[in-house]
Amino acid sequence: MSGIFLINKEKGMTSFDVIYHLRKKFNIKKIGHTGTLDPFATGLLIVCFNKATKLSFLFEDLDKAYEGRIIFDYLYDTYDVTGKIVDEKKTIITQDQLT
Repeated sequence: MSGIFLINKEKGMTSFDVIYHLRKKFNIKKIGHTGTLDPFATGLLIVCFNKATKLSFLFEDLDKAYEGRIIFDYLYDTYDVTGKIVDEKKTIITQDQLT
């Protein structure tokens, strides 16, 4: 059997985690995703397996779109929310600064 999984990847999982679980659950030897999603991101992860891996090139150059929320008040030692807060400052952003 060959095919394509369209996976709604959860926040906190890496693209490799998804591949690992699918490989183990369905005993698939040849499997791969067509482009990573950040561990913090949720969304569509396209996974091809067995003979369908030859079709992965059809999906590799597709655009990705991210939607998110930015908090300007904290500085983390890792520059993302996985780190420890090293500085905190109330920040007021005006509409003019965003354009």
